[in-house]
Amino acid sequence: MKFLVTGGAGFIGSAVVRYLINKTDHEVVNVDKLTYAGNLESLKEVDQSERYSFEQADICNSQVISAIFAKHQPDFIMHLAAESHVDRSIDGPAAFIETNIVGTYALLEVARGYWNSLENEKKERFRFHHISTDEVYGTLGPEGLFTEENRYEPNSPYSASKASSDHLIRAWRETYGLPTVITNCSNNYGPYHFPEKLIPLVILNALAGKPLPIYGKGDQVRDWLYVEDHAQALVKVVTEGTIGETYNIGGHNEKQNVEVVKTLCELLEELAPTNRHSRASGSPKGFEGLITHVADRPGHDVRYAIDASKIERELGWAPEETFETGMRKTVQWYLDNKEWWEHVLDGSYQGQRLGLGE
Repeated sequence: MKFLVTGGAGFIGSAVVRYLINKTDHEVVNVDKLTYAGNLESLKEVDQSERYSFEQADICNSQVISAIFAKHQPDFIMHLAAESHVDRSIDGPAAFIETNIVGTYALLEVARGYWNSLENEKKERFRFHHISTDEVYGTLGPEGLFTEENRYEPNSPYSASKASSDHLIRAWRETYGLPTVITNCSNNYGPYHFPEKLIPLVILNALAGKPLPIYGKGDQVRDWLYVEDHAQALVKVVTEGTIGETYNIGGHNEKQNVEVVKTLCELLEELAPTNRHSRASGSPKGFEGLITHVADRPGHDVRYAIDASKIERELGWAPEETFETGMRKTVQWYLDNKEWWEHVLDGSYQGQRLGLGE
């Protein structure tokens, strides 16, 4: 089978590509525009495979995307290309509307034309998998979990753009019969994560002795999902999921943001004791002494938590990593892969605060 992965040079997309090349016999076509968060260095371990192809393209360019479909003749579309950082969506929502809504529409139309041109088994086999977020559901109170039946109540430009794209996917399924599935995931973390996001930002700031920013009190709750577990779940959904269904994917790891930051500090004390900011090297408070509470993000959702029982019940998927094992692997990966993140920090992002809404 041949998979076309949009956004395959991004954080989750590259994990999907690596999984498909390393763990299956499938072919993969990576379609990525290579914006600031797209990084082909995340695919070095697989990019020499005969089963891997790369096409640099913008999903909004229908003519180019149509040519890619015609050239590669994919069986499955896994649509991960998206602007994804909430803070950036506050500062510049236009890019999120363009990529996440207009881009999804353009891709759907190309996919629909391609699907209609297929015959027999290949047409029957074709699937369009849209990868979305739990943020479309808004915010939870202290109790309860997001299920696939929750109403949509997005609160940021980012989550509103993803909610819009989810609705487009459903509309193309209902109106045109396009065989689609949707997944909504909780917060991902793990190797190759662009350092504007909480976990890699805290790790790299701590190693450099920079402040570790926590929004408000840090009592916002997120469900954390190890990215390689997520990649496995996504492939299972597109190959085994029921057409027209939505599957929530979560890690069963609810943690307050302040807990996450303190866990990272504890792991760094253990795994990087020679760093001059650690307690072992003489810093009185160690890495925790770098924690700084900053003004909260505008419209910051208080709590997300996923009920992932449907995908476990129907498709037999459950995360392999616990919060503890996944976090340890993540910290160790950043310690072992300085060259990767140094190259990232040489580019457009230098760890500055985004999303002040000014």
